[in-house]
Amino acid sequence: MTRRDASTILGDYRPPRSFFATESRTILCEGTAAHVHADNAVSLAERALAALDSQGAPLVVGAFPFHDKVGAALTIPETVEVGGGLPRSGARGPQPPLVPPSRVRSLPGRAEHRAAVSALTDRIAATGLRKAVLARALDLEFAEPVPAELILRNLVRGNPGGYTFAVGDEPTLLGASPELLLSREGRKVRSHPLAGSARRCADPAEDKANAAALVASAKDRAEHAMVTDAVAAALRPFCETLAVPPRPELVATPTMWHLGTPIEGVLRDPGVTSLQLAAALHPTPAVCGTPTDLAREVIGELEPFDRGHYAGMVGWMDVDGDGEWAVTIRCAELAGSAMRLYAGGGIVAGSDPVTELDETSAKFQTLLRAMGLELTP
Repeated sequence: MTRRDASTILGDYRPPRSFFATESRTILCEGTAAHVHADNAVSLAERALAALDSQGAPLVVGAFPFHDKVGAALTIPETVEVGGGLPRSGARGPQPPLVPPSRVRSLPGRAEHRAAVSALTDRIAATGLRKAVLARALDLEFAEPVPAELILRNLVRGNPGGYTFAVGDEPTLLGASPELLLSREGRKVRSHPLAGSARRCADPAEDKANAAALVASAKDRAEHAMVTDAVAAALRPFCETLAVPPRPELVATPTMWHLGTPIEGVLRDPGVTSLQLAAALHPTPAVCGTPTDLAREVIGELEPFDRGHYAGMVGWMDVDGDGEWAVTIRCAELAGSAMRLYAGGGIVAGSDPVTELDETSAKFQTLLRAMGLELTP
């Protein structure tokens, strides 16, 4: 493992290398010493640590899909470069913008998504389902291959404070997630679930009003509590102490306001790894729903596409079990000249179809801005 300047590491990124950056750390991995395969997150966590021990490698990196049925594979890289945090200006202007796509397709369409939200609220009223997350996909076709490294640099520049990533090749999964699923450093563990959202506005007064309305919303606070309670319940058996603030805080990204709760704990057993803890949390109600099995079933019925790695987890773990795993949102899959973007929203009792559609449109803007595209999907 080699230490280098973080900006140099970012400049050296090209697929199929893997990249992961937070406010304090930048990682670039190249080559494949070994793959770690498993049918589910729990098995993957066990095999990953064993593979690191057998390979004498510093860390494992990769992404886990939303569905266990897809299977998962992480990579032990041949070389690892590590730096500090990247300078993030928060600038919105991409350098340079892409030529607009020749084809744009939304799955489902706007009217169909509103109808799905309405059908889901009816299901919530009539069954034991309390929440389910409905997502949309946006397919873009370009005349030329899209440079993943350009989009990644713009994501880093435009999303200060996020978890920026790019893994794999054909397709490359890349994005800027605002949500920490789980980090572990020694016995200290952290999670920062987000649920309850409102779009940002260019007008400062309107933007401030949207934030205030989100904080005051009983519906959004109830939705957020579902997620926070589930995360705390999953972590509590592993922790000697667990601190859960009684009220959420307001979290800002360049495109969205969120309600977030920073959860911190101290492990009982220092041998429990970051990936084992992340596996115990995945999927949280923030990306699936509650009850989990019923929400997954409804998602499969109402979403006209496979989520793939969207709403999974992406990150790294070292040989000591320390690591960081972000929720795979505000992301896209890129293969040549084709891209698929993903965005979703939590549906609960009282959700409004028009508002939920607008929320997904706003969440698409993280990637669209990084490409310099002005679209309202």
